[in-house]
Amino acid sequence: MERYRVGIIGATGMVGQRFVTLMAGHPWFQLAALAASSRSAGQRYEQAVAGRWAMRDPVPREAGGLVVLDAQADVEKIASLADFVFCAVDMKKEDIRALEDRYARAECPVVSNNSAHRWTPDVPMVVPELNPEHLEVIPAQRKRLGTRRGFIAVKSNCSIQSYAPLLTPLMKAGYPMERALVCTYQAISGAGKTFERWPEMVDNLIPYIGGEEEKSEREPLKVWGRVEGDRVVPAGGPVITAQCFRVAVADGHTAAVFVKFAGGKKPGVEEIKDIWASFRGVPQELELPSAPKRFIHYFEENDRPQVRLDRDLEGGMAISAGRLRPDSQYDYKFVGLSHNTLRGAAGGAVLLAELLCAQGYISPK
Repeated sequence: MERYRVGIIGATGMVGQRFVTLMAGHPWFQLAALAASSRSAGQRYEQAVAGRWAMRDPVPREAGGLVVLDAQADVEKIASLADFVFCAVDMKKEDIRALEDRYARAECPVVSNNSAHRWTPDVPMVVPELNPEHLEVIPAQRKRLGTRRGFIAVKSNCSIQSYAPLLTPLMKAGYPMERALVCTYQAISGAGKTFERWPEMVDNLIPYIGGEEEKSEREPLKVWGRVEGDRVVPAGGPVITAQCFRVAVADGHTAAVFVKFAGGKKPGVEEIKDIWASFRGVPQELELPSAPKRFIHYFEENDRPQVRLDRDLEGGMAISAGRLRPDSQYDYKFVGLSHNTLRGAAGGAVLLAELLCAQGYISPK
């Protein structure tokens, strides 16, 4: 098949670096352009990330020699080089919205890791296994933007990947929920940090992550929403309350989840496990390159899932669950785990791009 030419905007940051590694050897995508701030522009990529490369694998050969472009000054050039771009810039939200709009209006589709457009009504926020039908709003967005090819699609916040994929199959199986309580324990890479850069996090826990609890409570409602005309209308429930902690973990977000089903109708423990084990989404049906063969893995051991043992399951793209049991205040409680920079960030965006290509929303120029 013809490979798609890919640009990465914000390529020198941690998520941008993860995008770069995921492009190495990808069967559908070929790296065509790297862009960052004006401070890095004009340097070879290997020079631009020297001393701050945070990935375990070395800089891929095909990326190291590329000259970094200016993400803001070179929009038209990047749009001419790439069939679409991944966006992972670190800027103010209003500046990110404006920049992503510029790329879309330059007829370059944007698959964004950023939160700036997550609540724009005609921008789909998609977890590919959970709500691929939301991509149907893209024609309405193109009409608003006045574009033929260009549009913006976003992935959700990394924190909800550790529990929304576990709640959704139960609701789709006919068990609506009244409310959920979620406590997330989030890795430092979610803040773009390593222990070398953030020594204060060693042997530490911080009981606050700015804006994270609001995202954790609201974003699942858009994922569970529906397309009505020219917009995605968020679901009215279930009600979610969340606390989010930064913990001394390199990669991997863990969630402690408590759920109450609506109307007194609830599945049994073994039925929940069966629903999780059998759940498949469009990515699995289409056998997309980044899709895990099995989306949800349940562990019977009382001490699983663990971040060091389970975050890299199926290339970091699977969701892990464990410790499912009845609760005295809610119906059930359990633990979820996802890899925050793979499933939760760059990997989830790559899977979304694969879905967009497979369904014809992105095509080679």
